[in-house]
Amino acid sequence: MRHLPAPSLSFLCDMELTVESAHLPGKTPIGSRRIIRVTGGALRGDRLMAEVVPGGDDWITVREDGTIIQDVRILLKTNDGELIMMSYRGIRTGEPEVLQRLDNNEEVDPDEYYFRTAPIFETASDKYDWLNRRLFVCRGIRLPGKVNYSIYTVD
Repeated sequence: MRHLPAPSLSFLCDMELTVESAHLPGKTPIGSRRIIRVTGGALRGDRLMAEVVPGGDDWITVREDGTIIQDVRILLKTNDGELIMMSYRGIRTGEPEVLQRLDNNEEVDPDEYYFRTAPIFETASDKYDWLNRRLFVCRGIRLPGKVNYSIYTVD
């Protein structure tokens, strides 16, 4: 069987999200839960410039080994007034001591842990319709009080 070459990636934008401290509802049957309110942020790239409308959330599940599964929904408003819904699932994992440093809101070198997401964009905008028809991946870094991502289009 013939395999195809791996897809390439093209840089789309950088995104920074500002967040509140986690609400900790506790352990449920599927894991420990955290809810983090997204208070703002921005996306900056050649094809996409937008502000994050405050009020989105990151519903996190923490597995027994400390791995975090993200479930994020935010609303974007582009610099030209268009609205774009963005959701993504992601995973952040690493050695227990590294994850503890992240939980303590310390700055940790992103090469010390794995933090990737897969965003999906949805919009009614004709100008940004191309976002509805592409796959994207991100690499993230957790910083005190915020999260930064570099978002790439899968070509």
